[in-house]
Amino acid sequence: MIPIECPSVRPIIHGRVKLQIGFRTALLVALALPMAAAVPAQAHQGGDASKSAHAAVAAAVADPARKESNRARDRYRHPLETLAFFGVRPDHTVVEIWPSAGWYTEILAPLVREKGVYYGATQPPGKYREATEKLVASDPARFGKVRLTMLEPGKPSEIAPPGSADVVLTFRNVHNLLSAGDATAAMAFADFYRALKPGGVLGIVDHRLPEDRDPALEKTSGYVKRSTILRLATAAGFTLAGESEVNANPKDSADWPKGVWTLPPALREGETDRAKYLAIGESDRMTLKFVKPAR
Repeated sequence: MIPIECPSVRPIIHGRVKLQIGFRTALLVALALPMAAAVPAQAHQGGDASKSAHAAVAAAVADPARKESNRARDRYRHPLETLAFFGVRPDHTVVEIWPSAGWYTEILAPLVREKGVYYGATQPPGKYREATEKLVASDPARFGKVRLTMLEPGKPSEIAPPGSADVVLTFRNVHNLLSAGDATAAMAFADFYRALKPGGVLGIVDHRLPEDRDPALEKTSGYVKRSTILRLATAAGFTLAGESEVNANPKDSADWPKGVWTLPPALREGETDRAKYLAIGESDRMTLKFVKPAR
């Protein structure tokens, strides 16, 4: 780990029909009423905390310090809705897998700078890790104390101290892990599980391959099946807690000549059918939320 210091109780009345109850039942109801009365207050407090977290995420997304090129992709990546779905809060310990140039780092690190912790689990030393290091060193006041660790494919990796993370997030990386082999992907999921607290969340966004397609395409096209991610996650011990279509794109047929990289932003076909691919937009993506079961 490399720290970077960048500064039935049945109701008595149902409708208009009074229920006949005995003394013992009445006593139980009376004892239960104070607890029932407390529920709205607790729910209200939870609602306030949720609103506060949502406002903090919204502010981080709207930060004018974010690169304009990154902000331009919000309409495809929906960061506010995505992070809200995963339940990310300013006081969380968050691990981002392979942040590279830091599209999400620009949002996450400032979000948790004051009350939480941000771990960037980078690729092994090379241009991608260097890009992350350059980003967080560019504005210490904005990013705060970012902690860089490493997820090395094919090797057990401590992406954060075991049992320390509230959330582990991986954006469009599972297909990269699969390209290195199923065992490599499985090992990474074990790393995610080990880093999370009991009850912690694993949030995954990735390019969606239709279930009826050849599985071999998962290693070459950049797309991955929902069933494959579900298999990897459950094998590691996770439980599926929810899924969202916030990053779906029904225009994407996932059968392009150069895989997902045919579409923006890569546009690897160059000028060939460029207008067509720009009109389609970025890929169809699944957004899956897993939980590490509580003890």
